Amino acid sequence: MSLRMPQIRFDASDSLAALCKAGGDALRLNVLRALASDSFGVLELAQIFAIGQSGMSHHLKVMTQAGLLATRREGNAVFYRRSLPQADSLGGKLHAALLEEADRLELPREIEARIAAVHAQRSAASEDFFARMADSFQARQDLIAGLPQYRDSVMALLDALHFDVSATALEVGPGDGSFLPELARRFARVVALDNSPAMLDLARARCEEAGLENVELKLADALHDDCAPADCVVLNMVLHHLAAPGEAMKQLARLVSAGGILLVTELCSHNQSWAREACGDLWLGFEQDDLARWADAAGLTPGESLYIGLKNGFQIQARYFSRPAS
Repeated sequence: MSLRMPQIRFDASDSLAALCKAGGDALRLNVLRALASDSFGVLELAQIFAIGQSGMSHHLKVMTQAGLLATRREGNAVFYRRSLPQADSLGGKLHAALLEEADRLELPREIEARIAAVHAQRSAASEDFFARMADSFQARQDLIAGLPQYRDSVMALLDALHFDVSATALEVGPGDGSFLPELARRFARVVALDNSPAMLDLARARCEEAGLENVELKLADALHDDCAPADCVVLNMVLHHLAAPGEAMKQLARLVSAGGILLVTELCSHNQSWAREACGDLWLGFEQDDLARWADAAGLTPGESLYIGLKNGFQIQARYFSRPAS
């Protein structure tokens, strides 16, 4: 006679085992490294690591089930990013230690080159959109969020910072220049950078019409070209057009003077995928944690945040991040 032994459950141990399993593969560790300040779709990761889509999907599933990755749907595509470790939960310290060690890895040159190729593909799509749609850009932007809908809230946030009369501002991606008159009234000198000649022409016309003598327009790439730092660096509805927004935050943080701020106005995460085609958006907004995580990695400290609901269902987050004075 045989007795049926009750099955013993090890739920907590299973969670730790899943975490250890997820980190016990060289490819998965390198995927974690590649996702340090970026997010990719399964097809992009398959391209970067030169493996089949089904194989990459399996690895991503293992890491997601272990809590190392989080997913986000962007239209018909699913993007993967690293999950933040929860220090007070079981496995939280192991999770944090695993990410810390993964960040010490140096990705092979061919992997770095493929990541750069994916970013270049994204950037090319965005630049092509602005080259083709410059004349109708503002009308398209108004489908999502026109500046009059949130200007006063953002200006109140900026004015509360009480910049000195001699302070300088740098706006990256000024679009048609609608924001420049507000900055020109508040700062001694304003520089506006854009890598699109067509958009810069629109901004120049706006400045000439408003007689803005303290605004300088430059055709430049703020992420790669040498630019002088400013007391206030402004990103107004720009991040969702950039190929790698997390890396962009790091690069733009270097343009913030000591004691200065990075002012970001952005869409909150949404699921209206038509914005990709209509407005050239590469990303469907961002979570609050995304901006905070990228700013922290760039050495910036989060300040006040405003959240502005719009009638068409979108929500805007206006936030500033400070660079220490020393």
